[in-house]
Amino acid sequence: QVQLVESGGGSVHPGDSLTLSCSASGLVVDYYAIGWFRQAPGKEREGVSSINTSSSRTYYADSVKGRFTISRDDAKSTVYLQMTDLKPEDTAVYYCALSYGDSWGDESYIDYWGKGTLVTVSP
Repeated sequence: QVQLVESGGGSVHPGDSLTLSCSASGLVVDYYAIGWFRQAPGKEREGVSSINTSSSRTYYADSVKGRFTISRDDAKSTVYLQMTDLKPEDTAVYYCALSYGDSWGDESYIDYWGKGTLVTVSP
């Protein structure tokens, strides 16, 4: 049974940093591109960042470029999202997602989802 478990969410102030983690089990993550989506209150889920199987390519939404950094440790079956200079508009539930191979795009590409971790940024 495939499981993705996110952790690291919480409540912070603007300008603070958080690092999210997603641990995968039940599959060999080496074969999957991994990334993060988020869903803010009242909004649709959107792609935030992804990293391909060899870690040679990363993607960041324009809204987080320069502030978020994605990385993966396949030996630990874990992907990380370092978030710095957090803003109130980063408030959302963050979902870890896996896509087989190096395919990545919208939600239709995703094979597995985590249950999400809440990040709240407020003064």
